[in-house]
Amino acid sequence: MKKKILFLITKANWGGAQRYVYDLATHLPKDEFAVSVAYGTPGRLLEMLKEKSIATHPLSALGRDIAFWSDIKSFVQLIQLFRRERPDIVHLNSSKAAALGALAARLCGIKRIVFTVHGWPFKEDRNFMAKALIHFISWFTALLAHTTIVVSKTDETIGKRLLLIGKKIHYVPLGIENIFFARTEELLKLTQVIAAFEHPKMASWQRVVTIGELTANKGQAIAINAVAQLKTEGVDVTYILVGSGEDAPDLQGLANKLGVIDRVNFVDFLPDNASRFLRAFDIFLLPSIKEGMPYVLLEASAAGLPIITTDVVNPEFIERATNVHTVPPGNPEAIVATIKEVISEKKQREPLPREDHFLLSKMVEETAKLYY
Repeated sequence: MKKKILFLITKANWGGAQRYVYDLATHLPKDEFAVSVAYGTPGRLLEMLKEKSIATHPLSALGRDIAFWSDIKSFVQLIQLFRRERPDIVHLNSSKAAALGALAARLCGIKRIVFTVHGWPFKEDRNFMAKALIHFISWFTALLAHTTIVVSKTDETIGKRLLLIGKKIHYVPLGIENIFFARTEELLKLTQVIAAFEHPKMASWQRVVTIGELTANKGQAIAINAVAQLKTEGVDVTYILVGSGEDAPDLQGLANKLGVIDRVNFVDFLPDNASRFLRAFDIFLLPSIKEGMPYVLLEASAAGLPIITTDVVNPEFIERATNVHTVPPGNPEAIVATIKEVISEKKQREPLPREDHFLLSKMVEETAKLYY
């Protein structure tokens, strides 16, 4: 008999946690699991799940921000959903949904509660009281869960030090499928990036790219400051930011204020998968201040790009991947120095050896073991 597994996530837009849910929901063995996904805010993930005929459950009151009455309503909706669907396994993702879902699942007697940490949220730069509250909620969620998955060795180390939950922590690295990379000519046809690639003055400039949601934790403001410093030093780069998010207007304003609006290109969407176009760029930059382990680093490595990343990401990736340069978070001077180093080295593109890939099949297999 198939086990019923219900994934829970706060927002059904598209980001790392949403991709994680999608990959598991669509790749778990169909003869073993009957899959459905519950979500708060609708978005691209919902559309993609429907295309794969995966059942979905809307939770109208579930939102990202803490709000007393809507949280109570969300909690009630979760209890109603669990009692109606009677899943054997509830797999929790994103902090808000996980905290409410873990408590509701315990009260409903769910046999197996799994919680995936996509980067411990208490690592974010917040005031003491907020950080303490988030730390407690994260700990309490992991305490209620039967198993907690982390996608970074750093988060594994942190989790194993937490009181009473250390033995519940399991490190399962992210994995990706083979990527069919597009040719540069395909990217040049996209009107959003023509300016970054066809401006005569920029023909010989290094193309630095960041792919990700435009939010403070992703550190794009630090990268834009680095571009401005490079300009003053006579080092010409064009910086392409692929993604959308709440900080987009502020980042555009910053680029304008620093006099590099002509060097910073905002591309909010690329067709299919943005990672398909990675080989059209020269350097991949991940300036995140807080991070777990983003898929895009695996993709940039598979594309053979030199990678500059802050050292907050999974250290196993840094150890195993080739041509990776690390910098401390929040340090534009370090990014400047490393970009200049990468440009001067002019290393031949060298992707990860085939046997060292972080494979999606392995991620699914190792995760499925934790459902029993």
